Amino acid sequence: MSDKTLNSEPRKKTFDFSVFTDGVLANNPVFIQVIGMCPTLATTTSAINGLGMGVATLFVLVMSNIMLSLVRKWIPDKIRIPIFIIIIAGFVTIVDLLMHAFTYELWKTLGIFIPLIVVNCIIMARAEQFASKNKVADSILDGIGNGIGFIGALVLVGSIRELLGNGTVFGLTVWGEAFRVFLVILPPGAFITLGLLLALFNWIGIERKKAEKKRADALKAAQAGEKA
Repeated sequence: MSDKTLNSEPRKKTFDFSVFTDGVLANNPVFIQVIGMCPTLATTTSAINGLGMGVATLFVLVMSNIMLSLVRKWIPDKIRIPIFIIIIAGFVTIVDLLMHAFTYELWKTLGIFIPLIVVNCIIMARAEQFASKNKVADSILDGIGNGIGFIGALVLVGSIRELLGNGTVFGLTVWGEAFRVFLVILPPGAFITLGLLLALFNWIGIERKKAEKKRADALKAAQAGEKA
């Protein structure tokens, strides 16, 4: 988990757009923070399943962030976690009922993982580390950013698994059965796919740090040359 996740200091600047971009890219909950692994592994047998789970989580994340930010000053510190869970559970119930009414087949497919959004560590982490310490505007941006980052991760994993395992993406046929690797849509395939993506994102992060260090060293050398 990155240092940014662990930072619990309230932000002085209100409506800081970097809060949004941080959750989407720089501090992506799945590929950088490596949290929310249970739904990432279990619900990504297809792109549509990943999208459905991601949107449900996004709704709960944004709404719980708003509510917790509004009432944060009145929540006793000793019982904050149970209160967080109660608030989150209320919004999960709303999502569960809405999906049952309007997207029944997807609701059946996702099954127990919809109620388990209550204990999704992404939502609990943002509640504890951010929403309970910051104003509503920033909490909304934080919820949307992390929610979109989570959706992107689930859809990416789900698309890869669906494409390699079934030859389709969002149900649309891409190639024939001869190119299908059925293992990818099984549980071992989830671990392999996610592991390879984590390795890729780690490599990208390392290369970015190397490039930033080279630029910083070049700037220092240029400044030293000017002084000389």
